[in-house]
Amino acid sequence: MQDNHQEELNDLMKVRRAKLARLQEMQVQPFAYSFVRDHSAREVLDRFEELEEKSVAVAGRIMALRSMGKAAFAHIADSSGRIQIYLRRDQVGDQAYEVFDLTDIGDIVGVTGTVHKTRTGEITIFAQKFELLTKSLRPMPVVKERVEEGQTVTYDAFADTELRYRQRYLDLMVNREVRQAFVTRSRIITAVRRYLDGRGYLEVETPVLQPLYGGAAARPFVTHHNALDMTLYLRIADELYLKRLIVGGFDGVYEISKDFRNEGIDRSHNPEFTMMELYVAYEDYTFMLNLVEEMVGAIAREVCGDAKISYQGQELDFTAPWPRVRMFEALQRYTGMDLYGKSRDELYAAARELHCEVEPFMESGKILDEIVKEKVEPHLIQPTFLCDYPVELSPLAKRHRDDPRLVERFEAFVAGREICNAFSELNDPIDQRSRFEQQMKARAAGDEEAQLLDEDFLRALEHGMPPTAGLGLGIDRLVMLLTDSASIRDVILFPTMRPEL
Repeated sequence: MQDNHQEELNDLMKVRRAKLARLQEMQVQPFAYSFVRDHSAREVLDRFEELEEKSVAVAGRIMALRSMGKAAFAHIADSSGRIQIYLRRDQVGDQAYEVFDLTDIGDIVGVTGTVHKTRTGEITIFAQKFELLTKSLRPMPVVKERVEEGQTVTYDAFADTELRYRQRYLDLMVNREVRQAFVTRSRIITAVRRYLDGRGYLEVETPVLQPLYGGAAARPFVTHHNALDMTLYLRIADELYLKRLIVGGFDGVYEISKDFRNEGIDRSHNPEFTMMELYVAYEDYTFMLNLVEEMVGAIAREVCGDAKISYQGQELDFTAPWPRVRMFEALQRYTGMDLYGKSRDELYAAARELHCEVEPFMESGKILDEIVKEKVEPHLIQPTFLCDYPVELSPLAKRHRDDPRLVERFEAFVAGREICNAFSELNDPIDQRSRFEQQMKARAAGDEEAQLLDEDFLRALEHGMPPTAGLGLGIDRLVMLLTDSASIRDVILFPTMRPEL
């Protein structure tokens, strides 16, 4: 079956190559340098009453063709949408019409003509000049559509997800809703920036290549700098560098960045992903909690028109305030077990009883984290803050002012998935060193995701960091929610894929 498809593809490509040769014989440039257009397809459609019978120049990719001898209809698409064009030999001339006869679906063309409505009522550009701008040498996926009550309905979409992700240019070419999802992604990132800039926070840039990675529990990607003969790591988080900036005297800094974690791939994880991290001096996690629900609600209203959205058939309401649930209270609610204050061995036994996947080398914090992932998170559908985590699970967070066995930390969950993580940041260098040392013991016991001891970061803390609130917000997961996308691959233009066989 695959061989037959490849043979058919090769035959189609041979036909297109033959057309290319014919165009070159005609001394027609099949790959133009430029085209002056003065309207988009959407502008012509939206401004029909103003533009009727006036001349416009548009350009786009041919998406449909219907030839009738000495006349033809075609639909062309640009980034704004698609519009019908009508060509007649006696209007565009013999050579231009012969060029048109050598075009295929997928070719990019420029058309100059007047705007009219056909007898069926479709807004159409009646071509007076036709130019081939780019000859497509490969056939594009054919998407079947029909018009119902004035709306274009797709009934045979390009739905091969493996091919869509691997060859995103084809996905964007034929699936308009995919293009719109990435337009929305851009609007979400712009809205995040606008919100943070409006509060006076400074956008900064920190190193992607780091001599020592940190700020999260994850394995890094490793590379080597030849000139310096040193190992470097792609960052797994921005946290430790951004907190150095708070030490240096900035009151509020944020970064929207690519981070990289050498981990598995699933519907909510990609090795390369986008995070927004924010650090604000003289504030704590309660301040950040209020900021998150206000910011996400504002972004939902700006992008979706309402704080209430539909996600995978569920209605989600981002209206503040969101519920606040302490982590151990949630564990008791959904497991029936009181796990607060239990020893490592008791937690391990509880995890096994709950059929959670835990490893013998795991310390108390990691065991609790696995129980939360499997038994608590799936229940957190509406936006919810899970608060006050154990110290062992949060080596960079400040101890809880009312309970030294906990830290002042929250994660926000929506539709059973974490979208952000925030702390009252640990600014005690003595406590921080002790936490790093505990992490190094966990690493020695087999936990490859345990954090490394960063002497320069400790040195920065010893100079004094003011009380600080920190936040990490997953941009990709927020985009998933606000575009109703089931997989993180649907909101990353070029997700990580296995090599083609």
